[in-house]
Amino acid sequence: MNTMTFAEFNALPKEESSQKLFGCCGSTIWVEKMMTHFPFSSEEKLIDAATNNWYHQCTEKDWREAFSQHPKIGDLKSLNEKFAATKKEAGAEQAAMLEADERVLQNFATANEDYENKNGFIFIVCATGKPAIEMYRLLQDRLKNTAEEEFLIAMGEQHKITIIRLQKLINEGDWSFLKISQLTTHILDTSVGKPAGNITILLQQKVAERWQTFAQGITDKDGRITNLLPPSRILPPGIYKAIFETGDYFKALQTPSFYPAVEVQFLIKDDQHYHVPLLLNPFGYSTYRGS
Repeated sequence: MNTMTFAEFNALPKEESSQKLFGCCGSTIWVEKMMTHFPFSSEEKLIDAATNNWYHQCTEKDWREAFSQHPKIGDLKSLNEKFAATKKEAGAEQAAMLEADERVLQNFATANEDYENKNGFIFIVCATGKPAIEMYRLLQDRLKNTAEEEFLIAMGEQHKITIIRLQKLINEGDWSFLKISQLTTHILDTSVGKPAGNITILLQQKVAERWQTFAQGITDKDGRITNLLPPSRILPPGIYKAIFETGDYFKALQTPSFYPAVEVQFLIKDDQHYHVPLLLNPFGYSTYRGS
């Protein structure tokens, strides 16, 4: 594997560094804004610039351009042909799809088409480490969202991808400053004394007197979601809501339950880490500010 230190990246010719940055996030404007900071003073300043430029300097046109630089999840033919320039990065991210059978790939193809027809852009998800079945579940879940909500979710997923690719690009860099998502959760099924995996969670904020989803994920086998938000994303102060799709969880277990979903509102005041756990059973629940 080729290695690169942060100093070596800073020493690259500008044209080459621009190309490598475009491979991390395929937005022309994002790359142009990034290059105004080149060479970067530290890895942390690189991530700060990447985050600020993505969320505050780019427009809808730029975000859509970045989305268009990805192959569809499960579309291995386009990965090999149309997206040859980023085949290595995208192939590693979609590693689970390389082992998926034909039926799974066909299901993805159908759902991908439904998603693009509904939203006007392809399904964007940070696929690194996710098994095919989880990505298909996410795709099915997110088909229920509005196009506006999906655009916000896709922005967050793209930025997760960007940060991972920057880390892989400068694989000899010091990334110890990167933290987990500002907001995390852990669900414990107290009726069996075990973590509650495979529960869909939606993160919402109030916009113009209505709740809008802007991040979404599924709990792992330990009942956790540690990357609901990109590691560099700090939410502005305000009231937020987490929706836990608990009814589907108990239905899958063939266990009668009372609540189809649990909605928890909470207040974010600053840039601290916020942990919102859920203690769950079929007929009750409790939550608290964790650490």
